[in-house]
Amino acid sequence: MPSSVLITGCSSGFGLEATAALARRGWRVFASMRDLAKRGRLDRVIKAAGASSPVEVLQLDVTDTASVGAAVGRVMEATGGRLDAVVNNAGVSAGGTFEDMADSEFRRIVETNLFGVLNVTRAVLPAMRERRSGRIVVVTSAGAFFGTPGLSAYAASKWAVEGWAESLALELMPFGLDVICVEPGAYKTEIWDSSPREIPPDSPYAEVAGSVERFVDQRLIPGARDPREVGQAIVRALSAPRPRFRYPVGPDAVVQHLARGKIPNRLVRIGLAKMLGIERAPRDA
Repeated sequence: MPSSVLITGCSSGFGLEATAALARRGWRVFASMRDLAKRGRLDRVIKAAGASSPVEVLQLDVTDTASVGAAVGRVMEATGGRLDAVVNNAGVSAGGTFEDMADSEFRRIVETNLFGVLNVTRAVLPAMRERRSGRIVVVTSAGAFFGTPGLSAYAASKWAVEGWAESLALELMPFGLDVICVEPGAYKTEIWDSSPREIPPDSPYAEVAGSVERFVDQRLIPGARDPREVGQAIVRALSAPRPRFRYPVGPDAVVQHLARGKIPNRLVRIGLAKMLGIERAPRDA
């Protein structure tokens, strides 16, 4: 029987690309998304990819435990309880400094990026644990370990997921399960357009936020890479006989991965501030 995988957040971006790449290789893919009205692009990509295995599209809101339970129940029924992998990909973001961002928006990001991953993983673990076989992939971010101004909520959620995944990997080792973090750098996905930016005109952080916004619009987004690379990385993580725990994807992610723990954080912050044009206020005499 073909290997089976449940992927979240498949209406666009990494989830869509991973679905197409895995289906092309014969995986039985259960592609999920919060709003099934947005499945049109996924259907077109799957058809163009010439998938050798059918893809079943499911409604799944990672922040709604009832929705998660229903979707995972459908997958387990269809596979006879044999789910080989889950790819926790669904994620959201928003731009804005911490003090400017509404508490509800900060919580929305953490609820999706952290608790959404926990909800889905908790639902699939019993069957995987009983079979003593399965892989849990989490799409995090290269930015999880390097704080970025204007993205504190996103960085906090991804950093938390990385710490959780490290702990979970050890807890699941006796059951033969693998936990894998895929850490993309900057890629051209819809998250850039769908993420709100909260910069009040009277904000005391207007200058900082403006510098970050110009960098994102003029340098980061134009230089972002093809998300199909991340889809291929997910394929490698699921196909490797002995997968690594971390898969940095993209030149920027690889550089950050290699620099982690080797370059003092103070130097990292100074370099990032210089690149963004952020200057420290003079100290009092």
